[in-house]
Amino acid sequence: MHLPLLDFGGEGLSATRLNEAVDAARECGYTAVSANDHFLFSRPWLDGPTALAAVIERAADLDLATTVSLPVLRGPLALAKVLAALDVLSDGRLLAGVGPGSSSADYALAGIPFDERWKRFDEAVRVLRHLLRGGHPPPHASFYPIEDAQLEPRPSQPCGIPIWIGSWGSAAGLRRVARLGDGWLASAYNTTPELFASARGALEGELRSHGRAATEFPNALATMWTWVTDSAGEGERTLETVLGPLLGRRPDELGDRVCVGTPSTCIELLSRYAAAGCGRVYLWPLGDEAEQLERFADEVRPAVEP
Repeated sequence: MHLPLLDFGGEGLSATRLNEAVDAARECGYTAVSANDHFLFSRPWLDGPTALAAVIERAADLDLATTVSLPVLRGPLALAKVLAALDVLSDGRLLAGVGPGSSSADYALAGIPFDERWKRFDEAVRVLRHLLRGGHPPPHASFYPIEDAQLEPRPSQPCGIPIWIGSWGSAAGLRRVARLGDGWLASAYNTTPELFASARGALEGELRSHGRAATEFPNALATMWTWVTDSAGEGERTLETVLGPLLGRRPDELGDRVCVGTPSTCIELLSRYAAAGCGRVYLWPLGDEAEQLERFADEVRPAVEP
């Protein structure tokens, strides 16, 4: 589950709300809690890494994940310190999803040219990997020149923190995943089960070209907006009045991409993703987190079939 970093309907942003969501996830048998990264958004966005740190003890043995963090905007050095601390404090349960970010407003705020994001991102990931895992720093660094120094404390995981690369599924993005990543993180509302399956097949080819084991390469689907309801009409209204305005998307563009609707609608969508080879889905309830997580665990998850 994604931590509730947004206020959807007057719930507010608080430690109490974070803790109640994590309690529900833990008690209902979820496997991980995650946080996304934005500086600016259409409404106030609680800082993701800070929120993860706040729930480490509450999460108990659940995995923690960033889905995604922004090494270009935060800087790979500062982000490496944050990620290493989260891994140490969680006894080695962190998965680091990273991406360049798609918000030109974030880049403008940080004073970084938006059209440089991809080449900066490639270099930032290599620097981040060096800082978290050791070895020699990347040669010929243009944006993030860094000395051969070791950050302390090191991450708790003996092999370092897994770094997954976020990609919506473009050919260039999948090449980047195969070249730089320990896993692939797709975006639920920017793909479909059919597009996911096609991208996964293309990724396997890219991995083989790099001599990597395609069948063992993990993936996940982030930002699966979720609202389980007995009423199809309520689901449509949620798309029209909550999610559509939040994302600046038309409801008809989102209806077949997110888990908003009746349990049978959610089951059908997620079963198609399971058949497409999706390994994990990060749900983001559109408010009422505890109730929504419980409903999903009781009415949707047991019926999802690959």
